[in-house]
Amino acid sequence: MSVNTALLRKIPKIDDILRQENIEETAQQCSHSILMESIRETLDSLRQRILAGEEDVPVEMADICEEVLRLTAQKNTMSLRPVINATGIILHTNLGRARLSDRAVEAIKSIAQDYNTLEYNLKKGARGSRYDHVEDLISKITGAEDAIVVNNNAAAVMLILSTMAKGREVITSRGELVEIGGAFRVPDIMAQSGGTLVEVGTTNKTHYSDYVNAITPETGALLKVHTSNFKIMGFFEEVTLEEMVEIGHSHNLPVIYDLGSGALVRLQDYGIQDEPNVLDAMKSGVDILSFSGDKLLGGPQAGIIIGKREYIEKMKKNPLTRAFRIDKLTLAALEATLRDYLDPEVALKSIPTLQMMCATKEELLLKGQKLFDLLNQNPQGYTVELTEDYGQIGGGSVPTQMIPSVVIALKTTKLSLDTLEKELRAVSLPIIARISKERMLFDVRTIEERHFSYINETLRKLCMK
Repeated sequence: MSVNTALLRKIPKIDDILRQENIEETAQQCSHSILMESIRETLDSLRQRILAGEEDVPVEMADICEEVLRLTAQKNTMSLRPVINATGIILHTNLGRARLSDRAVEAIKSIAQDYNTLEYNLKKGARGSRYDHVEDLISKITGAEDAIVVNNNAAAVMLILSTMAKGREVITSRGELVEIGGAFRVPDIMAQSGGTLVEVGTTNKTHYSDYVNAITPETGALLKVHTSNFKIMGFFEEVTLEEMVEIGHSHNLPVIYDLGSGALVRLQDYGIQDEPNVLDAMKSGVDILSFSGDKLLGGPQAGIIIGKREYIEKMKKNPLTRAFRIDKLTLAALEATLRDYLDPEVALKSIPTLQMMCATKEELLLKGQKLFDLLNQNPQGYTVELTEDYGQIGGGSVPTQMIPSVVIALKTTKLSLDTLEKELRAVSLPIIARISKERMLFDVRTIEERHFSYINETLRKLCMK
């Protein structure tokens, strides 16, 4: 293999590239080290391709500058950045779960920019507790005696068990020993907390007597786990939360409920079935209950623990509380979200997760028509259809129920759907859609109308290639 020395000689010097007008403009707007890194990577890549015997290596100055600018832009782009969720999955775990309300976003911005009252009591002029900002709100909304917040629900369960059952036995149904994602499993959390797991019943059937017969002098608590990310169908029986409370209290044992998703509204009123809510669970008399902040609540990632004051007070003194505590930005977003729940009607209108879950078919059709009309104006390289399909709640919530939705179904005429899907992920504001039955589907339930024009422009540009 002969080396094309003529091509090697045509590779420009770094100083020559830096003097190009478009490169000079970029140099004024970005880090010099990043620009130099991009130039060196571009030139190194060219040399390697020439040495490998490639004949069509672009060594013209314009082509080289274009690649340098592309690399520089890529290196200057945040890794954690916004995307458009067109999948129809409302609480998409990979896409950040719950979108925050405008009020929550403003609260984060305000607290981030200024000094604040994170651990300062204005009335006393002395040190305060970060948990004071949300404890009373949570108690008022849920009817609980007390509350504490940590950084996620797995941490909440760990803190609860470490405080209430360390060195003691905790009785749990085998049918509720779930893996909550990321390979985190209830038995593992139990082991780390210092409690001893006592399994009762079978995978599909656990009876009242199973709990009663397992109680010994070493028993510290009864634990019920809501299996939010799967559902057993058919020959199945479980002990209700009310029955567990009856067992626990008759034996002077606390009952812990890991609710998981944690809805603060009754979703069955909006056609979403089989998802328990916090308010009803508290009426059972359960001693301690935990749930997530960034799922059905529609707020930031957090683990919210509510229940009897005697247990919550002990948790506040547990050393793990400091390790699991939430930061000022999370607290700001959570407080703002909770304030909307003081009036459920306000929450339904202002919290994006609730808006999307409760959107009617008529509302989705009107929304879908707007996007369809934009895309259907002299389309080139694709055809579109406004039709119905199904989405999901996501985030491990309501796993058995698909929710009817409205989608734009797009078929391409110039490039493959796989190529289009890849290209949509590469644009400045990535668009995450899904392919089904040889169509690209854009579910309007999870798309903001403010993004319609961008989607239209992006698809026209990509599909005309």
